[in-house]
Amino acid sequence: MAYPFQLGFQDATSPIMEELLSFHDHALMIVFLISSLVLYIISLMLTTSLTHTSTMDAQEVETIWTILPAIILILIALPSLRILYMMDEINNPAMTIKTMGHQWYWSYEYTDYEDLMFDSYMVPTHELNPGQLRLLEVDNRVVLPAELTIRMLISSEDVLHSWAVPSLGLKTDAIPGRLNQTTLLSTRPGLYYGQCSEICGSNHSFMPIVLEMVPLKYFEKWSLSML
Repeated sequence: MAYPFQLGFQDATSPIMEELLSFHDHALMIVFLISSLVLYIISLMLTTSLTHTSTMDAQEVETIWTILPAIILILIALPSLRILYMMDEINNPAMTIKTMGHQWYWSYEYTDYEDLMFDSYMVPTHELNPGQLRLLEVDNRVVLPAELTIRMLISSEDVLHSWAVPSLGLKTDAIPGRLNQTTLLSTRPGLYYGQCSEICGSNHSFMPIVLEMVPLKYFEKWSLSML
């Protein structure tokens, strides 16, 4: 969960998000080094007189500033491609959840259970209990087992939506007539908040997502109570 005036990412709670944070730091360090080098060269040109006019016609310099950017791009592209393939990979999911976007709420169906489905609406501000978050709390949370691989099937019944949970590193478009899938894995129990991340109409801001990750034995008790 993000806190006020936070500048960085939310704490990672899935292996994919940990990889994304690592790649972000890796790319940011490269950008910082390039920016520092450019700033140093600019300041050098402004504060010193030009004494080596032959430098403007040096083949060695041209070779370096052609090859060096290519090497930097490779150093950025390789870890990026690795993470992209990791995000698309789905290995033996323990269960499957189908998510449908509507204007303006989410509906969930536990496909491994009979008749276990519900709609999830945002709780209005005047109905919030103490401690609940405005514009982020829902009447029916998605309860899922922690430390298990879960496949999410995501689609929409009307317009474009996007099912996003930042702390899990998830953002998948919900497109009418198309079924997208993503993998969800939480390394620890907790409450994880998200929102629709695709402008979908006048109430786009009021489509929160709340995942309640619990140990497996508590999930089994919850699923039995819902049937």
